[in-house]
Formats: sequence, structure tokens, C-alpha cells
Amino acid sequence: MIITPACVLFDLDHTLSDYDHDLRVRVLAERVGVTPERIETELFTSGLERDCDRGLYTTQAQVDELARRLGVAVTVEDCVIARATSMTPFPEMIELVRELSGRVTLAILSNNGFLVRDNFAAICPVYADAFAGRFHCSAEFGTLKPDPATYVACAQTLGIAPERIFFSDDMAANAEGALAASMQAQQYQDASKLRAALIETGLLPG
Repeated sequence: MIITPACVLFDLDHTLSDYDHDLRVRVLAERVGVTPERIETELFTSGLERDCDRGLYTTQAQVDELARRLGVAVTVEDCVIARATSMTPFPEMIELVRELSGRVTLAILSNNGFLVRDNFAAICPVYADAFAGRFHCSAEFGTLKPDPATYVACAQTLGIAPERIFFSDDMAANAEGALAASMQAQQYQDASKLRAALIETGLLPG
């Protein structure tokens, strides 16, 4: 039996918005005065970003640790601007979110650290109102998608049973993790396929 969702839960990068990793690295490098290779090494290859996704650093602690590793001054603003510049919201997803607003609870579950959650309105302003107070990141829960525990913890935070949540993520493994947590789920391919799935649940008119 198909259950009409009470919540549509989205991934962020490559689902609601395109994300250009290389551009983020270049912008941050320019702002703090180091080479892109240094940013790539100290933030990503080192595992610092992954540790942030696991909740091991607060926003300020992440920035301070990156500054220590680089040996230069780094601000939260530097990191936020670099992240915001790297993102281009998909126009068709902006429209779908607008259509869903008022019909159902909208939320985000992203493998990200507190920096993105705490600064979401500045990083992705077009979605700020629709997801206000309902941007959830893996750092909050200490686990990463596709671990089913991540989805269960998010559902508990939202106060909605997993069975009443429809999850969309561009990565097949993450959609499968949501299914394992008893959510409804679809791997995101494009807005038209997601819309068709939501029509099938009865959430949108056909």
C-alpha cells in the first residue's frame, strides 16, 4: 500500500543544487592566499572535511583547524562564500519545492558539517525559507548516509515516522539506506522523475 508522505526529505548537493568542488577550492584558496592544491590537501585529502561531516568539529573549530593546518588566517565568511559560490540551484527543483511548500513538510538531510547547516541561508538563499529550521546534516547525528541510523535519527528529530517520509538523493546507496530505514525513497535523476514519483504517492496531482 502506498502511503502519502507527510514529509519530503531531500539531499542537497546534486539534488537540490549543482555543486562544483573545484570552484569551491579555487575561491577559498584565493580568499586566504594559498594555492588550490593546499586547500585540497588540508581540507579534503587529510580527512578534515569528512571529520566535520561526522560532527567532530563545530563551525568555528573547523575554520580554526583549517587555519592552523594552512598556517594562514581563515574566517567563517571565507568558507561560507566559497561554499555558496560553488552551488547553482537547479531551476526545476526550485519550482518543485515551491509547488510542494504548504502541501507537506520539507526538510534536507545532507552529509555535511555544521558550517553548512549553520550558514544555510547564506550558502543557498533561494531555499532558505522553504527549509528554515529543517536543514539537517550528518554532523548532528554523528553518522553518515547511507547508514540507516542517520535516517532514523533525522526522522526522530523531525518528529515524523520514517514510513511517512519520502527521501530523494542522487546517490543510489543513499536512497537504499533510506529504504533500509523504512522510508520511501528514490534515487534522484531529474526533477521530472521525482515529480512523477511524488504524483504516484498522491502528494501531487497527476
